Amino acid sequence: MSSLAKAMPIKRNFFTPITLFLAFLVVHGLVFGFIRFVYGLGAVTNLNNQYPWGIWIGIDVAAGVALAAGGFTTAALVYIFNKEDFHDIARPALLTAMLGYTFVAIGVAFDLGRYYFIYHPLYMWNGNSVLFEVGICVMAYLTVLYIEFLPVVAQRFIGRVKLKGILAFLNKPVDAVLRFIDRIMDKALFFFIILGVVLSCLHQSSIGTLMMIAGTKIHPLWQSPIAPLMYLLSAFAVGFPMVIMESLISSRSFGLKPEMNVLSKLGRFVGPLLAVYLAFKLGDMAVRETYVYLNEFSLPTVMWLIEIVVGVVIPLRMFLYDKVLKSPFWLFIASILVIFGVLLNRFDNFVVAYTPLYSVKPYWPSYGEISVTVGVIALEILLYRLLVIIFPVISQPVKLPTSGMKIKLKGVVR
Repeated sequence: MSSLAKAMPIKRNFFTPITLFLAFLVVHGLVFGFIRFVYGLGAVTNLNNQYPWGIWIGIDVAAGVALAAGGFTTAALVYIFNKEDFHDIARPALLTAMLGYTFVAIGVAFDLGRYYFIYHPLYMWNGNSVLFEVGICVMAYLTVLYIEFLPVVAQRFIGRVKLKGILAFLNKPVDAVLRFIDRIMDKALFFFIILGVVLSCLHQSSIGTLMMIAGTKIHPLWQSPIAPLMYLLSAFAVGFPMVIMESLISSRSFGLKPEMNVLSKLGRFVGPLLAVYLAFKLGDMAVRETYVYLNEFSLPTVMWLIEIVVGVVIPLRMFLYDKVLKSPFWLFIASILVIFGVLLNRFDNFVVAYTPLYSVKPYWPSYGEISVTVGVIALEILLYRLLVIIFPVISQPVKLPTSGMKIKLKGVVR
């Protein structure tokens, strides 16, 4: 017998004590979300005319966009650089990115005062606006992600469409449509991969542009003329750790063996990417001489040091250590530190470092804001679990008879 890996639906129960707890967090967050949409932002948030954004933008949107970078980095690695060794993790990374960007859009809707006008950028273009470019690119990339997921849907239901009753006559047409999508996407997928990578690079850097043009409202430790480049580099650096973290947690949750042969190789890319990001970060500080602010004992200084030391320097050293790359536990810890560092970077930029010119008192997120954010994250986790149970996303080992016959299996990774 020979062992191969095939993407298949996970055969596990959806409901567990943890998923029930997450469901409670979702309902709890939805209560405050309902109040926000009925009574407005002021009923739930601590936002005001001086602080037009808070953690819904800093965490749900800015950090969410960065942490979903595993989709385009893994796609580029597998399909553009033709690294077939990493094919097993391409679908989980795609699903994580798809859900991440979906909830980025939801986060924007929560934060917009007139949320019912969220579609306006589609036809009310403003080519001079950074926010317009970010909005259009995010909408376009989210559409690309759903298109890239179509082959997974087709593979799951081809030959299995069994509608009953008055809908039974749709079985053959629906199956024919699924087969057509499968054939078309087999030829067109590479185009959408390229398009997705381009769109991702555009809006990842444009978020940095948004903070760059904020000028003196941003603390000098984060305000930089190369902020767009550093936002893009940090997205590159966090993409693979997100994939590693998601894979290890999924393996533990579903009782599967960790794919250490793939994850260890993937981890070798993280150290150099973190080194490049750190070099630009420190080089920019040296050129602009903003290191003088490190002599101050203040919240921005402490947060910057935690961001760099805990989120960059320590995991950089860990990812260059072979024993870490070969250990599921330490590889997970190193990945979590990188994710924490980028998450803290976005939070620092949009909340800690941001000081409006006429602010009267500092911004602190309300209980309702925190509840909605936690609920959104919990809902994303639940949807991920549900989708991997329904669709062939996660690769699992299968036994095949060894013979001279050539065996071709849809979704098998050789």
